[in-house]
Amino acid sequence: MAIFLLIVLVPFWWIASMSFKTYEQIQFATSIYVPNPFTWENYTGLWTETRFPLWLRNSLVTALVVTATTTVVASLGGYAVARLRFPGREWVASLILILYLIPPALLFIPLYRVLAELGATNHLSSLFLSYPTFTVPFCTWLLIGFFKALPDELEEAALIDGAGRVTAFWRVLLPLAAPGLVASAIFAFTLSWNEFLYALVFIQDEQAITVPVGLNLLIYGDVFHWGQLMAASVITTLPVVALYVFMADAIRVAVNGRQALRAVLPVSFNWPLFLFALLLMAVPVVDLLWQNITRKRSMVFATLNQETESKGESQS
Repeated sequence: MAIFLLIVLVPFWWIASMSFKTYEQIQFATSIYVPNPFTWENYTGLWTETRFPLWLRNSLVTALVVTATTTVVASLGGYAVARLRFPGREWVASLILILYLIPPALLFIPLYRVLAELGATNHLSSLFLSYPTFTVPFCTWLLIGFFKALPDELEEAALIDGAGRVTAFWRVLLPLAAPGLVASAIFAFTLSWNEFLYALVFIQDEQAITVPVGLNLLIYGDVFHWGQLMAASVITTLPVVALYVFMADAIRVAVNGRQALRAVLPVSFNWPLFLFALLLMAVPVVDLLWQNITRKRSMVFATLNQETESKGESQS
């Protein structure tokens, strides 16, 4: 457990501590573990000198719309595959999972052509239409298992009592599948919140870009605004962590039948899930940092090679 806590908390602590350091502390590697002096200038600069609030709003709107769309489509698709009898039902379930396994790098070119024909590029609507291509398949496959686990007798009893297929789905099965709906919503929100490739390719207008793409604008050549980058990482982590914690309590409420107000009480705070969410959100940030470090090293090596070649030519 101690090793797990170390792996989870150290990257996030490093990110958070760097976000409160001054430019001099970061550049000269002073006050490595605890900021001294402690400053809010990275947060204020990020909020007032960049378009980060706009990027944050775009990411939030995109994530909410995609999550709602995914939840509706996946619940209907999962119910149809799990409960309805039609030829090729098992093949459809396998096909849904295979579609999720297709790499996004293979899809963005045909998706871009389709969106260009629809006139939806360079707008958030392009993300509303493209993100479900990777959120809906997995969420549908996930909900198939939840609907299959529900007893057939419950739906049959509702049909015998005079309920239609839609009423039985809405009033009987959907509430019982609430944990699966919550899990799929978390998955869809997290993927939409962190997605980078489609947002980079489909949108060029700075007024419509999302946070992952906007953070790239804080890198000017080989100059990295580490303080603002770390501050942005902390801010973008908090909504997903809050979602994980709240949804974990919502699942427990749905399963145990308790009142929904209990979900927000501090006594029910789920620390293991909170730490897992921190780890999940720290991984992309660490990956971004490593890519930036690798890029900077490559530029330094290229410069050294050019200088070596120029010296060799001058000597000859």
